[in-house]
Amino acid sequence: MNNNQNFESGELSWKQQAIATVVYDAVQVCQGDTVALLAMLRQLEQLHREIRDGVFQESLPVNRRQLYSLLKDIESEGGWPYIERMRLQAFLANLPQEAPEENSHEVLESDRSCG
Repeated sequence: MNNNQNFESGELSWKQQAIATVVYDAVQVCQGDTVALLAMLRQLEQLHREIRDGVFQESLPVNRRQLYSLLKDIESEGGWPYIERMRLQAFLANLPQEAPEENSHEVLESDRSCG
């Protein structure tokens, strides 16, 4: 690598760290606010999609040597970036358990209002 590439790599690393810091700061501000945190996750997913479908696809390799280099980097640096969604079962497992009496009372109330 030449000095210019080293500088660019360092600049990119610094910018990525700044992004991470801003996101962590925003998470701290939203802590305890499920709706705000969900909105943040949606925004991050949208950014991921825009980058992936836009400038990333435009920069994909045009020859086998570049493709090999990209695949080697993906393998050595931790795989393909992916934003995983929480599974419904995991989401439900995190909900507080209600007392059985409360559940049966709610069911009875909803049955009355529907009938």
